Amino acid sequence: MILSNTTVETNSEEQKLVVKGDIIMPTKVSRPGCEEIDRCYIPSVIVIDSGKQVTWVNQDSAFHSVTSGFYGEPTELFDSGHMDPFESYTLTFDDVGTFDYFCTLHPWMKGQVIVE
Repeated sequence: MILSNTTVETNSEEQKLVVKGDIIMPTKVSRPGCEEIDRCYIPSVIVIDSGKQVTWVNQDSAFHSVTSGFYGEPTELFDSGHMDPFESYTLTFDDVGTFDYFCTLHPWMKGQVIVE
């Protein structure tokens, strides 16, 4: 897997940063309950082709992470570290397989990338 820089576009009229994400961490997922409706990461499962990138965007006001494995059992394949609100993390998946991930700060947050 290759870490790569996030692409950021600027709108010259409004001078706001726009980060395009494949997976969003929406507001209020730092509290338990999002897992009951499968909305902690949107979407919680994504299927991509080998060699493609996935970008996660933290749209919450709390810190989050994207860490491979399961809570209490990280696999050390990838780790975004703590992501500030509105920060993003992009990863290229070269290997075929199923990659589970979670938030180190909020154990109910989990997702999966399936690479074909």
